Amino acid sequence: MQRFALIAVLSMAAASIVAANERSTGEPYVPGLGEFMAATQVRHAKLWFAGKARNWPLAKFELHEIKEGFEDATKLHPTLKDQPLATMISSNLGAPLADLARAIAAKNKRRFARAFDRLTAGCNACHTAASHAYIRIQRPFAPPVPNQNFQPSSK
Repeated sequence: MQRFALIAVLSMAAASIVAANERSTGEPYVPGLGEFMAATQVRHAKLWFAGKARNWPLAKFELHEIKEGFEDATKLHPTLKDQPLATMISSNLGAPLADLARAIAAKNKRRFARAFDRLTAGCNACHTAASHAYIRIQRPFAPPVPNQNFQPSSK
């Protein structure tokens, strides 16, 4: 128990030092592209479980959040390896994102699954184009967070 308390105190002290150093530079925090992609990966998984449960309002929300995250990423990181990031995203993901929006609006689970798989393939194509073919996304088999109920609300 004492060992755990010591580790906790040292961790908090280290975090305070890091936070103080960040504040002292006066520069605002800018998330890296990898942080945007990690958030997108969570949203991708949540989108799948929302659609699988036919929770169309949640699916629409998660799709919007994915698109918004891409917009923010392209503003803060306009290029990747001398290529316009917005072009990479739109050429690989534009059509699948539009297909997903239509499937969600139609509340069609079968169309949603096909469009989701096309989105996933587009993610992998984009990773390959960015020389990150080792990052392979797939349909999730477990929810990304254990504390969210993906079933539609009863209103």
